[in-house]
Amino acid sequence: MKNHKGTYIILSEKNWNNDLIKVLNTNLKNCNWIHIDNKGDFDFNKLVEIKPDKIFIPHWSYIISEEIFIKYECIVFHMTDLPFGRGGSPLQNLIVNGYNKTKISALKVEKGLDAGPIYLKKDLSILGTAEEIFIRANIIIESMITEIVENDLKAIEQTGVITKFKRRKPKDSNILNLKKINEVHNYIRMLDADGYPKAFIENEYFRFEFSRASLKANGEINADVKIIKK
Repeated sequence: MKNHKGTYIILSEKNWNNDLIKVLNTNLKNCNWIHIDNKGDFDFNKLVEIKPDKIFIPHWSYIISEEIFIKYECIVFHMTDLPFGRGGSPLQNLIVNGYNKTKISALKVEKGLDAGPIYLKKDLSILGTAEEIFIRANIIIESMITEIVENDLKAIEQTGVITKFKRRKPKDSNILNLKKINEVHNYIRMLDADGYPKAFIENEYFRFEFSRASLKANGEINADVKIIKK
């Protein structure tokens, strides 16, 4: 392994990315790894003090300002085979559309939604709950970050047909009008992760939120239900 040096930021507010720093510190010991998980700490003036060589973004729900991505090399990880699936809620849109596997694309942040050049892509299974998928993706992203740093990879412009996803809203998690048991199971599992609006049904008095769904061989679903009085 080459003797790599540099200062790198891991930008993520999700708890399943917490172990990334530990693993990267082991794999690339001479590098300085900094984890930012709070929006208030991701500030241009603070970045000027840190002087990062690269900013890796496994999971971030906020817009990266132009002054930041112009000055610093920002690399985001998107859960589609770009340019297919540009836009919001990639995991949920893939599952709703019947996919059970995808690619993670590591791309440079530039103007335009998910339009930047690509460093590399890796395969990802999207079976299981959303949280299981994100944990699985975290391991792959760690290997991608290591590969980008070790080999000083350069990004290449995207090629292929552009398709776009629309960001899903909390109201889209309502499963009341779904007609197939498979669809119900997919809705529950694709939203079963920290910070995501759970699949639900509701009436005038209560909201029923579903998690930990298991699709049985007889076509029935077992799931946990949280009942909230409105």
